[in-house]
Amino acid sequence: MYNKSHAQMPMDRSPPFSSSSSDSSQFSSTSSSPAKSMRVVLSIECLKGSSKADEWTGDMLQTGDIVEELRIGNMIVKSPFKNGKSGIQKILHGSFKQKETSIRVRVRRGCADLAELQACIVPGDQFVGRKQYVLRAIDDPNYAVGFIDRTESQCLDLQASRTSRMVSALERTPLQDGYVSYPWERRLVEMLSIPNSSSFYSVLFLPKSSDKASARYNDLEDTLARAHTWINASQASGVPIVFMNIQTESLLTKISGDTASSTVNAGSLSDLSNIANTSLYGFEDYHGVDLGVVRAVRLWFSPLAGEIPIEIRIKDTDTRLGFAISRTPEGFIYISSVIEGADDVPSARSGLSSLYKQASQSARLLVVSRISNQKLLPWMVSATGAIRCFDTVSLSQKLSLHRHTRVPILVHVYLWDRSANNANVGSIRARAMSTSPPTPPSTEAHLKMTARGVEEGEEDSDEEETVASDGQEDITIERDTAGEFSFRLHDFALKNNWV
Repeated sequence: MYNKSHAQMPMDRSPPFSSSSSDSSQFSSTSSSPAKSMRVVLSIECLKGSSKADEWTGDMLQTGDIVEELRIGNMIVKSPFKNGKSGIQKILHGSFKQKETSIRVRVRRGCADLAELQACIVPGDQFVGRKQYVLRAIDDPNYAVGFIDRTESQCLDLQASRTSRMVSALERTPLQDGYVSYPWERRLVEMLSIPNSSSFYSVLFLPKSSDKASARYNDLEDTLARAHTWINASQASGVPIVFMNIQTESLLTKISGDTASSTVNAGSLSDLSNIANTSLYGFEDYHGVDLGVVRAVRLWFSPLAGEIPIEIRIKDTDTRLGFAISRTPEGFIYISSVIEGADDVPSARSGLSSLYKQASQSARLLVVSRISNQKLLPWMVSATGAIRCFDTVSLSQKLSLHRHTRVPILVHVYLWDRSANNANVGSIRARAMSTSPPTPPSTEAHLKMTARGVEEGEEDSDEEETVASDGQEDITIERDTAGEFSFRLHDFALKNNWV
């Protein structure tokens, strides 16, 4: 193999040579003899640059170098070469046919500077044609050179123009792109805390309708303000989330008449200023305004300290899971209560009760982010202002079915970090989280004001357990505007809110 040490070894008693580059003054000394300068010599032509970007170093062959000697196996051919390039191509062809492809080339620059290259003989299909042969460097197969006939003066001129050729090569050399295979299936399991699922969450805020007919919508600033209000209110209630990013999202819809607050003529850029703060605008065509663009706002957030999985295993003797679930006004499902003093209920055995107590002490809510790997967080705010989220009644029924069938429940909850420094999250995130959490209220007041528990939906009298204080009214259920199958539960007056 070729290495730089070869460049320091003289060949056939030749004088020692240096691999350093030469200045233009070194090449002008031979131009005094017109006959010598017009002599045709075998010269190097660089066909492909080195992947190591060192083809301009002194020990790499360069365009314009004069070939002094070739060594192929035990055969040594020295300058002058009979028939020039064509004669050398015959020698290369014969050597390649005999599978003698290792070659060492020694070249001259200027008067005395020499350099060597250890290479192999390969067909020049992609460079100079099928019937020609080129040399590829042993230590860098990307670097390829060929032979060409030039006069000695042309070679010296090329050698003298090395600096300008380097600048030219710099300007015309592009960066190449490529592809690399990636073990996605394995990485999705190894690199995520929850395999095949991210911990990035978002809520899409549609612009609020400003009339009952939903023909007019508030501007973009109103949508941004509502998104900001939602994240601040969520953090103030004790949901341990951190603001990540906010962006506008364009949604296409069909409109007609004067529904759009502004219209844009596709041929006029000046009309773009009309849509700077609008939530709905339309495009005109030959048939009038028929295509509208709704500008919604997507708010991205993430758990402050990640999510933790809790596996709740069920025993045959379990009649309760030992915890109550509720929903915040912002749409988050959370653990609102746990059974005290019972160590043999599923919530205590799994450690859920302990986490709930720690969260309460830190003025944080124990938010349920997933049930059986299904995300339970709010995901959209409609044009009427209703938050699209999960219904606690159906969730309670699903948890009850888990208990009856003795199927373990995999619950993911949001972790909180008492030592988290908001300033480290970034200035924007710190400002978004600037609302200080409220003082934890008493247990009874907390249940009255924030918890909205759900009934298990069963009629078994032996499983009923009263958690409400005397004098409270019965629960009232009414249809919520957040979805066809969602309920809003008012007045935490439950006789059976435990699951």
